[in-house]
Amino acid sequence: MKRPHLLPSFLLLLASAPCWAVEPLDTFSVRAGGYITDFDTKVRADGQTGQGTRIDLRRDLGLDNNNAIGVIALSWRPWEKHEFGLSWYRDSADAERNTDRDIDFNGQHYATHTRIRAKFDLDAYEGYYTWWAWGDGRWALGPRVGLIWYQMDLDLSATADVNGDPVNARAGNNVNADLPAPTIGGSWRWAPGEHWRLSADAGYFSASLNDVDADVTFGRGGVEYFPWDNWGFSLDYTVRRIEADVDASRLDGNLRFVDSGVRVGVIYRF
Repeated sequence: MKRPHLLPSFLLLLASAPCWAVEPLDTFSVRAGGYITDFDTKVRADGQTGQGTRIDLRRDLGLDNNNAIGVIALSWRPWEKHEFGLSWYRDSADAERNTDRDIDFNGQHYATHTRIRAKFDLDAYEGYYTWWAWGDGRWALGPRVGLIWYQMDLDLSATADVNGDPVNARAGNNVNADLPAPTIGGSWRWAPGEHWRLSADAGYFSASLNDVDADVTFGRGGVEYFPWDNWGFSLDYTVRRIEADVDASRLDGNLRFVDSGVRVGVIYRF
């Protein structure tokens, strides 16, 4: 006697039933959490000589590129297909070590074995707009335009010469730059089940803006879990890569900057 194929029919019914509670898009959301950063930064400050040394902030200056910082973000969808978002975070690092090679930085020469104190500060402000052109009750897809504005400040000062003798504290120099990083790409959201949501964003841009000639690549992928209607948790990985030539009064040179890391946070949404 043949048995009815009840299990495949039951699974098909579950897959087609509209049982999810979380929609792919929010009307409004606020996120707060931690960002485990991994910055890979190389900078060349030419100064008046035009012959600066490319410096790896971790290898040459001992600046720790791994840090745990706070991040806050919000999104707002005032119309069905139009979403806006903002986020902000801040990072800083300082270190002191002896150089293992000659360094020319912003017109100043640091000989091998000079002891250098370095301090690096970073503020990041991000905004984006997404037009959710396609989708249904479970998923959404659309083009995305984003801009993250980095404010960077790097200060170097020699504290001892190659013989170990103290150096005048004024023997240092500073460079800082506003680095705009726009991207054009797309966004995707999917609510596969009652409490879960997946998301991805990607973009690229190459242009000259505000004395900065840059190539920018951006990608992010994440998962969200909502045990309650309005409250949930998020986990995502983000990476941005910027290669920029800067021609400005506060920094004349080149910057290669990779901002990547894992973000963990709490979400309030409706």
